[in-house]
Amino acid sequence: MEVISQIKTLAKSFLPEIIKIRRHLHAHPELSFKEINTAAFIADILDKADIKYTTGWAGYGIIGEIKGKSDRVVALRADMDALPIEEANEKPYKSIYPGIMHACGHDVHMASLLGAILILNKIKTQLPHTIRFIFQPGEEKLPGGASMIINEGGLKNPVPNYIVGQHVFPELEAGKIGIRSGKYMASADEIYISVKGKGGHGAMPHKCIDTVLAASQMIVSLQQLVSRNCPPNIPSVLTFGKMNTVGGATNIIPNEVKIEGTFRTFDETWRSSAHRLINHIASATCNANGALAEVTILKGYPCLINNEPLTAELKNAMAMYQGKDNVIDLDLRMTSEDFAFYSHEIPACFYRLGTANFAKGIASGVHTNTFDIEESALETGIGLMAWLAICIEL
Repeated sequence: MEVISQIKTLAKSFLPEIIKIRRHLHAHPELSFKEINTAAFIADILDKADIKYTTGWAGYGIIGEIKGKSDRVVALRADMDALPIEEANEKPYKSIYPGIMHACGHDVHMASLLGAILILNKIKTQLPHTIRFIFQPGEEKLPGGASMIINEGGLKNPVPNYIVGQHVFPELEAGKIGIRSGKYMASADEIYISVKGKGGHGAMPHKCIDTVLAASQMIVSLQQLVSRNCPPNIPSVLTFGKMNTVGGATNIIPNEVKIEGTFRTFDETWRSSAHRLINHIASATCNANGALAEVTILKGYPCLINNEPLTAELKNAMAMYQGKDNVIDLDLRMTSEDFAFYSHEIPACFYRLGTANFAKGIASGVHTNTFDIEESALETGIGLMAWLAICIEL
């Protein structure tokens, strides 16, 4: 189609500028809900392109629109925040802030959306409908910027017909796209358990209520939660990643042990049941040892669902743009994303942008201190997002 050729030409011409934008964003990461300079940088680019927007969404978020021929609205979203990770890459665009890094590719997401906006602005007289763009803060931290954007009315006046989100995927070569219809990413809840007992001398455990022993048995018991309670056709993960004593030593039994973990699944009914069981198993196991378990479960992001009719149409559009062989079907993922909140409000599609170059050794996973991308992926990222914003009406 002529419009695809036009978008591809524009994507190629914008690529050098978008690479510079991505490198600036990568070098200047900001943590969740602290994206003040990131927002100012994005706003400056939009101002220079004379694109209208509003600020202050969920803190430092930006929402704007490019008007099209009809009242239909399609939304595009990119997240803005970085992670508390010390970058190990030695690149000219390495993070200048100690202990903060765009290790999840949100710099790529922002740069891709900016590129798509610039392309769509160039062809705005041809736009079949209005394009709403959302630069969203706080994806990496509860309650999630997406939930706040929704609560503040970011999907209203009018409600978009659908929303599209793009995420880096270092398991795929640059130039390839990953997609899955239906349930795609798991819900995610944070679990905090405090086991309280009676501390004392390690040589006299009979005078103590051993919190370490109670906590250890509790963790072992909780690991049977999925295998003996979850229906086998529902993927679920319960993991405890942190366990600290409050005091204690080689010869001191502490008064308290604190444990932190995550629970993830794809079914809301089972999710609620699991929360009750976690409370019951933790309390019962600790009580059997004379200890007390205080359980706090912070309900996090829901399961991400790619609307099936929408995803089918967009998958065909991806094949038209990038070639059928470059569109890869993805498996379920136990990772989570706050884009899921949007998917429970309106038809949504969240897809993956291949960013690897295995020959060059660019393949580190997200949330690692060596994560980086093959920057030619940005040409696909900006062009494809622009195309997906208008393809259903063309």
